[in-house]
Amino acid sequence: MKKQRRAFIKKITLASLASALGAEIVFAKNLPKDYLPVFLQEQDSLKALGKDSALKVLNDRPWNIETPIHLLDDKVTPADKMFVRNNGSIPEKIDISTWSLTVKGESVQKEKSYSLSELKSKFKNYTYQLTLECGGNGRGEFYPPTEGNQWGQGAVSCALWTGIRLKDLLEDVGIKKDAVYIGYHGADAHLSGDPKKEAISRGIPIKKAMQDETLLAFQMNGKEIPMAHGYPLRLVAGGYPASASGKWLKAISVRNKVHDGSKMESPSYRVPIEPIEPGTQTAAENMRIIESMPVKSLITHPKSGAEFSLGKTLEIRGHAWAGEEEVSKVAYSIDFGATWQSCNLDKPVNRFAWQHFQTNVKFPKKGYYEIWVMATDENGNSQPMVVPGWNPKGYLNNACHRIAVKVS
Repeated sequence: MKKQRRAFIKKITLASLASALGAEIVFAKNLPKDYLPVFLQEQDSLKALGKDSALKVLNDRPWNIETPIHLLDDKVTPADKMFVRNNGSIPEKIDISTWSLTVKGESVQKEKSYSLSELKSKFKNYTYQLTLECGGNGRGEFYPPTEGNQWGQGAVSCALWTGIRLKDLLEDVGIKKDAVYIGYHGADAHLSGDPKKEAISRGIPIKKAMQDETLLAFQMNGKEIPMAHGYPLRLVAGGYPASASGKWLKAISVRNKVHDGSKMESPSYRVPIEPIEPGTQTAAENMRIIESMPVKSLITHPKSGAEFSLGKTLEIRGHAWAGEEEVSKVAYSIDFGATWQSCNLDKPVNRFAWQHFQTNVKFPKKGYYEIWVMATDENGNSQPMVVPGWNPKGYLNNACHRIAVKVS
């Protein structure tokens, strides 16, 4: 990617730069030699990562890229529309001929390694559509602001994942009765460059590891997993924060205690057990690890800011999900939450897949409106209308999604 960029810079002129940017470059005479404006650097990088040019780069070290909500309208999220959340550097190259997955730890009967071809051929393959959402999705709405990338609501996806069940692999290795957790180890490098440090090494309870839908995936949407999303093998634990779904897998540790890898320590991916005052901190022992994500929904059509004529019916549609639970209903409001009307809601295609909702809306007169949407899970938990409990890392914002529309 860097070589291609250097070649491009040598060929490009100020006029073509301005054309690409869609505006005159003010102070162009001060541009350093061979400098590519930030906007074009981002576009260049998005293309190299196989991403739609409309996605938003929040950070490039490590890569964190958000999807505009209206681009999440597909029932199955395509690779070019999928958000990226990394903690370390994406591996530059992985040699499949030497790659292997090692299963180790205090609670395995005997350490064992597998090649990718062995994993594919020895175990039955399964395909599930699984929702992955960053624990910090919606962080930008918390006040006072918290540390970390200020995500909007686009750090969520629901792709088709194909692979083997983690439980089948664990049964083949043999695990001891004292196993309580598994931890993953990936090939992504720590940003410091220190080979002794892992960028991230999180995990899941053994109960989650043994669910049918918890996969060691080698395909996404019927193709090899893109490098940005974990090629050649990724742990996929739908319904949990996406950080539990480790990329570029090279090892799994079966633990007799809660895994203690990088990003398992407090306050990473933890929230207070009891509510705390916004802007304050709390002791590690008063924090809990995030497991099943809360109920949530998004309007993916129309795009916020839509305008249309009075008398016409507006179709709204989107997705709803509830971590490990099923969504039981979705409702919308056009009067700032005073009244609510039901949407049509599909059943999930399998456990931990998001559900699609749709309805048609009519407006009584010309003017500005907001459409609010609220999902409720099978246990009766509904999305709050305001940003929920503040926490030090800005996790689990599942407030009702809102879009603006203008009727003329």
